[in-house]
Amino acid sequence: MAKKRLKIGVLFGGKSAEHEVSLQSAKNVINALDKDKYNVTAIKINKDGKFNFEQIKKFDIVFPIMHGPFGEDGSMQGLLKLAGVPFVGPSVLGSAMGMDKEITKKILRDSNIPIGKFITVRSGDKINFSNVKKELGLSLFIKPANMGSSVGISKVKNEKEFIKAVKEAFQYDTKIIIEEFIDGREIECAVLGNENPMASIPGEIIANQEFYSYNAKYIDAGSIAEIPAKIDKKTTKIIQELAVKTFKVLNCEGMSRVDFFLKKNGKVLVNEINTIPGFTNISMYPKLWEASGVPITKLLDRLIKLAIERSERENKLKTSVN
Repeated sequence: MAKKRLKIGVLFGGKSAEHEVSLQSAKNVINALDKDKYNVTAIKINKDGKFNFEQIKKFDIVFPIMHGPFGEDGSMQGLLKLAGVPFVGPSVLGSAMGMDKEITKKILRDSNIPIGKFITVRSGDKINFSNVKKELGLSLFIKPANMGSSVGISKVKNEKEFIKAVKEAFQYDTKIIIEEFIDGREIECAVLGNENPMASIPGEIIANQEFYSYNAKYIDAGSIAEIPAKIDKKTTKIIQELAVKTFKVLNCEGMSRVDFFLKKNGKVLVNEINTIPGFTNISMYPKLWEASGVPITKLLDRLIKLAIERSERENKLKTSVN
């Protein structure tokens, strides 16, 4: 008798500036899922956040492909946990920590993982360009603390650009991060697993624009992905080990992509982690695994298996003292 197909719900869209990227990712995932193994249903969440939550409970597993706030920050993960439905990717804590750039950086710093210098500014705080310049130098990167896909990010070189960039970043979050400019190659590494995660071969993003912006990623084709990255074996090992360590200290499970800077002197710095990395046809996470010998259909099988294993493990925990 044929094995019963698992009912998979693919969640996408949502109340985020990354809504459109999510649509591209979900389309690619739905096309790549093995229809002999899975009965796949697409669940679109509108930009106002509305969707039929009750239907979620009918699925064997949910694959959230929602980038940014309300999808990647632990909100949806908490909802799915309450519903008792297994889901792909990190759980509530890992998602929340990985989404917030300030929290990510503080945890990495306290775990002796190398990062660049940064300042956090909250809405209402007084901010002085001269003081920031003195502490971090020029140029600077200004980012919303909770956003991905390079949304709301600016590179600034003077006070006029600084004022404009701060206003831009505050349109997307009530907390922003100001980072020192790091002159280095942009290297990315994919991580897969639960208790014993593994790292892919690293790849390099070569931006034709001044930095790897939203337009460079998705609109103007302003970047080239070089996989594998042209780096030596020693540096490859350092990046892979740091990727796994970052994944673990941030309490991640299932999947994440860790982004790095490789300086000219050979020093490696962690830039950020993406707990629901892009799955578009140009996204690095599936491309890195494909180059590592795991094509996207098998990658999705692994992610679904990891989600089920975690759910089964958690279901064995006691919820009563009796």
